[in-house]
Amino acid sequence: MKLLDVQELDSRLDRLRHQLATIPEATALAELMRGRSDVDDAARDLRVAVADLTEEQKRADADVEQVKARRERDQGMVDAGSISDPKALQRMLGELESLQRRISDLEDVEIDVMERLETAQAELEHREAALAKIDREAEALERTRADRAREIETDLEKVLAERQAGASGLPDDLMALYEKLRASKGGTGAAALRRRECEGCRLTLNASDLAVIAAKPVDEVVRCEECDRILVRTSESGL
Repeated sequence: MKLLDVQELDSRLDRLRHQLATIPEATALAELMRGRSDVDDAARDLRVAVADLTEEQKRADADVEQVKARRERDQGMVDAGSISDPKALQRMLGELESLQRRISDLEDVEIDVMERLETAQAELEHREAALAKIDREAEALERTRADRAREIETDLEKVLAERQAGASGLPDDLMALYEKLRASKGGTGAAALRRRECEGCRLTLNASDLAVIAAKPVDEVVRCEECDRILVRTSESGL
């Protein structure tokens, strides 16, 4: 019966370890962080785009200002009457018209860059807000996961201590066989024989098998003919 107690404790340990490995908040946290990675990648790309567009806008602004400065200089010369040669004046007036068209084209470029920059900045703000929200959710999930993990680990420690005490005194060769069977039989190395049935595989033993088992010494290891697990005889075995 002591081996059955050990088997029950081992089964409890298996369940606790499974619970520890499959805490719902841990699964939710892992899924959340996978989604965060995608958002973070998008935000990183947007930061690069915003930086590039900011530089592009600076260049566009500088181009407009440069051409405007030249136009103002030339217009000032015309207004001051400093160009007396009619042909030179005509060329200057034509150049002023050309500069005005150039300014209009550059301002169109400037506006386009500004609009693209505003769009990228708005999208970046949206992504960064999403990241902040994810981080808050992740922090809450991690706190819950850690609390649940501590509870399970505390239970594990208690059951491990019980298991160690329960296994003390059992023969080494019996425990070696039990552990080997546990590893190959889905965690159950020993099963009770109750009401003529192996509780490991639910095989019902016939009268002749029961008679053979009944004739064996109480300290002899009995194995189930069907599943090969250690059969532990009980007062309810039906022998």
